[in-house]
Amino acid sequence: MILGESGKGKTTLLHLLAGMLRPSDGHVAINETITSSLSGAALDHFRGKNIGIIFQTAHFVNSLNVLDNMMLAPFLSGKVSSRDDAKRALERLNIGHKAKSMPADLSVGEQQRVAIARAIFNNPSVILADEPTSALDDRNADEVILLLEEQAAKSRASLVIVTHDKRMKDRFNKQVVL
Repeated sequence: MILGESGKGKTTLLHLLAGMLRPSDGHVAINETITSSLSGAALDHFRGKNIGIIFQTAHFVNSLNVLDNMMLAPFLSGKVSSRDDAKRALERLNIGHKAKSMPADLSVGEQQRVAIARAIFNNPSVILADEPTSALDDRNADEVILLLEEQAAKSRASLVIVTHDKRMKDRFNKQVVL
């Protein structure tokens, strides 16, 4: 868990880890791959296979329904994924009934849960979460926290969370304060 006041670089650090930004000095390595030296296409491919990202604001292709948005990253990275697995991830977050819905028809909390399901259903080796519970009520926040913990343990993934949410701060003992 990464904690700190606004403007301390928490989100920037996540973007560096995700390969969305390149370091001006040093390098980023994930699973012995120096991601900061990969070309754009190779980095996209690596990210799609190895990194699940949950942004503060969900990003979707608005012309695709929820399930098709779930399947987009694995398709682009060449990773074989099952629509049934995607549906199960949605159901685990109480959002399975929205699989055929368009992103614009979802509430902010529903969009956040879809983004979380999309990030974890492919069993990535690294899960990066930027304020994953900020738009959720207590019940759904508890579900998300539990799901992130379970998914990280199941796939032996590294889980990095940036948050100000006290519901999460008390749950994780490994914390870095910036």
